[in-house]
Amino acid sequence: MPKVKHYGCFQFKAGTTDETISHCFQTMNDMVGKIPGLLDFNYGPYDSAEGLNDEYTHGFIMTFASPTARDEYLPHPIHEDVKDVVVPHLERIVVFDFNLPE
Repeated sequence: MPKVKHYGCFQFKAGTTDETISHCFQTMNDMVGKIPGLLDFNYGPYDSAEGLNDEYTHGFIMTFASPTARDEYLPHPIHEDVKDVVVPHLERIVVFDFNLPE
């Protein structure tokens, strides 16, 4: 089964502090090792001279062991708790998944 890359872009609401942003991403990172099949998590602020970020300020990438692992993550109670922490601070979000070649 192919691994899945799950990536997203966040635009945080105006006035969201760096400390709050850090807390959001740390809460997301804490899912690794707790949700089966979630292999890794990386994140950071936009950093390119291209200027193609469409006002999104931060991004993240997760790797799942399989499409099934990703599907089980979506309604997982820990993921739901993390969304309760992160989503209230977001102006916009886009998420995109793709399978890695086997």
